[in-house]
Amino acid sequence: MIALLRGKLIEKNPNQVVLDVGGVGYQVSVPLSTFGALGTLHGEATLLIHTHVREDQLALYGFFTSREKQCFEMLISVSGVGPNLALKILSGMGVEQLAPAIRTGNLVQLVSIPGIGRKIAERIVLELRDKVTALDPAGSARPVTKSELESDVASALVNLGYDARTVEKSVEQAQKSSGARDFETLLRAALQILAGGKMDNTAHAAR
Repeated sequence: MIALLRGKLIEKNPNQVVLDVGGVGYQVSVPLSTFGALGTLHGEATLLIHTHVREDQLALYGFFTSREKQCFEMLISVSGVGPNLALKILSGMGVEQLAPAIRTGNLVQLVSIPGIGRKIAERIVLELRDKVTALDPAGSARPVTKSELESDVASALVNLGYDARTVEKSVEQAQKSSGARDFETLLRAALQILAGGKMDNTAHAAR
């Protein structure tokens, strides 16, 4: 089974590339996120590969990062989601947006992806909600927040290196004090709290 390919990029299309590896051309289907991360044509490229075998076909799916590949493999484990649909999902929404959408059960966001109906979206949430924590960067703890906006801001702050528990408290406090309704405003307010070290000690007294 092929797990990785490194070679010259001889064809590059938004959903498919061809790698020349030792004189053999491998056709690999990719999501848009991977397509955008690949270098220029005729340059060297490395892809992590998922080999999908059926009775009448052997298909290769390539990913620039291990998180993309892991997310793809989670998606195809869901009943009714095949490899091509999983690629469409990853092309319509990157892992950074997809994981929070699944975790919070945001069906509106999921069905906005072409090819995803409500039933499939519900199935994805039901089967993957408890698994997507494995996609968190560096295995860091995911802050528990009350809204999608808070979750997105908390995720960004954790990615910047802040402690998950401290982030949870600062985002909640920032939301209460600022009443922010957009990502940038809430992020700025939370960063000010983190920079000033001013935490509301009662914010989580009940937890």
